[in-house]
Amino acid sequence: MSGFYSGKTVLVTGGAGAIGSNLVRSLLAMHARVVILDDLSASTRWNMPEHARLHFIHGDITDPTALGLAFAERPDLVFHLAAFFANQNSMENPEEDLRVNGLGTLRVLRASGDAGVDRVVYASSGCSIYGDRPERPLREELISTRLSTPYQVTKMLGELYANCFHEQADLPVVKARLFNSYGPWDPPGRYRNVIPNFIWRALHGQPLPITGSGDETRDFTFVQDIVAGLLLCASVEGIEGDEFNLASGREVRIADLARSINTAVGNEAGLHHLPRRRWDTKTRLLADITRARERLGYEPTWDLDRGLEQTLGWFRSRWDRLSTDPRFRPPTVDPGEGSGDRSA
Repeated sequence: MSGFYSGKTVLVTGGAGAIGSNLVRSLLAMHARVVILDDLSASTRWNMPEHARLHFIHGDITDPTALGLAFAERPDLVFHLAAFFANQNSMENPEEDLRVNGLGTLRVLRASGDAGVDRVVYASSGCSIYGDRPERPLREELISTRLSTPYQVTKMLGELYANCFHEQADLPVVKARLFNSYGPWDPPGRYRNVIPNFIWRALHGQPLPITGSGDETRDFTFVQDIVAGLLLCASVEGIEGDEFNLASGREVRIADLARSINTAVGNEAGLHHLPRRRWDTKTRLLADITRARERLGYEPTWDLDRGLEQTLGWFRSRWDRLSTDPRFRPPTVDPGEGSGDRSA
């Protein structure tokens, strides 16, 4: 697959984010030229590597000027990862969620069509579009309109726009439904994912807050497996217009996850249970990755223990910054603040 990317120009919106920065590193290792468009609203410059084949544009995906600069680089491929993240944030700021995830996606797709790119990979959310009471395992055809947050609505909206541009404008789009990604370059903070927030608290000797019983499950997927799936979505022939679950295909109980992190860190503060938030209606999530296996050749290789070890190593290597910068501090424990957000 590395030969496919060699010499290509690849635009990654949201390329300074947790998944985007890992994707960018893989693309550079495969000798691609990479353009990042990111407004740094949910990330920082130090999340990006320094490289001669990397061009960073600081801008908003809804800004025509910023998009014009990005597409002036004549990308062959576009990975659209930029988003207003995530559920609790969208509950508090629904109009901003719609602006970024709705209008932003529309403008990226339109600019991609005008530029004649070879393919767009849209990063959708497998934790979002299957509804509030989905069947398990989640198969790609089991989408639902019973959604619980503006973020879930706008991630679905992005898929609908992708379908429209593919069917009506012949834009080659592939939709990647990502599940609970975690790993290096994913810092903690308000509205961030549960694993980095758990690790930050554990390293500070604090109890880990769980909104619910702890028996809830998620399909946690190490970021390198997500990146491998994204790269396949852009390179495998004959899959335009389709959607694929990118996940580990394994269920993990939130309480078990928390205890594993406490054990790995040596944190004896235990767990702190809080009421489940009203919008957090999914008690169990498990993805069916059969379609991705059969059509993409996708095969996750990281188990949770090895992924957590890698993630914890990254935390410790950057602990001076992560432990002191207020941007990377989880919120004060409160059931309404999303400190244990489990959704991608």
